[in-house]
Amino acid sequence: MCFRAAGTAILIALAAAGNCLAEIKQLRPGFNLFTPRQDVQIGKEAVPEIERQMGLVRNPELDGYLNLLLRKLEESRYARSLEPDGSRAGMFPFEIHAVYGKNINAFSLPGGPIFVNTAAIAAAENEAQLAGVIAHEMSHIVLRHPTNQASKRNLVALPALLAGALTGNSLLGQLAQIGIVFTANSALLKFSRTDEAEADYNGAEIMADAGYDPRELARFFQHLEEKTGQQGTLVQFLSDHPNPGNRAEAIDEEMRELPHRRYVTDETGQFLRIRDMVRRLPVSGSPSERAREAAPAAPGEAAPSEILRRFTGRSFSLEYPENWQVHRDGSEDAITIAPAQGVVAGPNGQTSIGYGIQVNYYAPEGRDPDLQRDTEALIRRLEQNNPQMRIGRAARTIQVDGNMALLSTLYSRSPYGNEREVDVVVTTARPRGLFYVVFIAPESQFDSVQAIFEKIVRSIHFD
Repeated sequence: MCFRAAGTAILIALAAAGNCLAEIKQLRPGFNLFTPRQDVQIGKEAVPEIERQMGLVRNPELDGYLNLLLRKLEESRYARSLEPDGSRAGMFPFEIHAVYGKNINAFSLPGGPIFVNTAAIAAAENEAQLAGVIAHEMSHIVLRHPTNQASKRNLVALPALLAGALTGNSLLGQLAQIGIVFTANSALLKFSRTDEAEADYNGAEIMADAGYDPRELARFFQHLEEKTGQQGTLVQFLSDHPNPGNRAEAIDEEMRELPHRRYVTDETGQFLRIRDMVRRLPVSGSPSERAREAAPAAPGEAAPSEILRRFTGRSFSLEYPENWQVHRDGSEDAITIAPAQGVVAGPNGQTSIGYGIQVNYYAPEGRDPDLQRDTEALIRRLEQNNPQMRIGRAARTIQVDGNMALLSTLYSRSPYGNEREVDVVVTTARPRGLFYVVFIAPESQFDSVQAIFEKIVRSIHFD
């Protein structure tokens, strides 16, 4: 709290104001292997994929309004990039797009692109709340949270890749080879509570500089949290933007350190008209979006239990979550382990596994087992059966029950809505052929189940 000494001299007032500003918390950027220029390149390369996935709202009136808000917010010094010493430098090339979607959400890509779902615009109660959502996403960009997460994700291969990245080549494509992706549902765009607290703090400063009441940002989140029991459309937003725990109190505390001014909830006088227009727009804007709406949602309630029980087959045994079921696929050693919600029925009556584990042997005829050769052949067969499947990162060597094994990461289209699927394939050569386990999960949930999958790998024993 800043207490001003009594006095009328302008110099004293300015000095007091300077003291107040000095008390504002100084943020520092996190560990980052990327350069700001690489942030910008990643964002530019990722935008076309987001456009294909989501469907942009091509409405000149809405685009003009969102850009008007963005330009107002850009005038703040806190919209500038954050240097390691806490100072502010240049500005990222921000751009903003409205995307179709019945789910309330907003997200940003490294280097400047911001996307706001039409449902989020329709849910805002006033212009300050919408401006707060935009300022919050600008702050993730300014604080470089996406590439900070990516830097922590792969400390082995990433430095060499970035150092050797070829100018003129797709940086996004090179990153995908080691499993780092930036899509609408990427785990790298789902931030920690610490990241959210920083984005709230920086976003409130941007709002205040633009004349908007920063408390409206907290009110927007509170309004959505109060409605979580009423509609599933909020789950995505609140999982991507977890409450740091004291959002409203932290913003109120910060406002006491900001220069005193009269804040508003509407500066342009256009918000209500724009919101009404958005509420009349269709939910879907592209064939792919309509297909996603018809697809089931990812089964959040099907998370694997940490309590494991053992399955014993003819030649191996392993542990699996007690709340998942074992399904035999024609032999004692060909099994699928999945929750009920993990088996998804397609439009033509076929079924697919969207969440679970598949175990079997792959034995090319007339050949002695060879780990490298047979793993490559197995992956080719998986790709043939699923044309959308792609190798995510090069195979690495691990141990399975004392045997050399390979762990390969693949990506494919998940049967759950707007999701990409992670397929981790573990293979080891056995006398019967190539033993393999495929761990399957929607990308948005893979981080939360990875530790359980690793326990299952460690539990494998051969007879």
